[in-house]
Amino acid sequence: MQWGSVSNFLHMGGYAPFVWGAYGVTVALIALEVWSLRARRRRAEREVARQARIDRERDSQP
Repeated sequence: MQWGSVSNFLHMGGYAPFVWGAYGVTVALIALEVWSLRARRRRAEREVARQARIDRERDSQP
């Protein structure tokens, strides 16, 4: 498809709200997924560190 101008491209033949809305939702969901994965990784790292600390304390007791 050829666009005569940037304005025509952004208007998307009258479907701009659907097209740009779909892009917006996709970007938002990808950002949410990245945030979620980072939060889960931080939680897992804290849990591993906590468990290692418990194991060290248990091993050091007579």
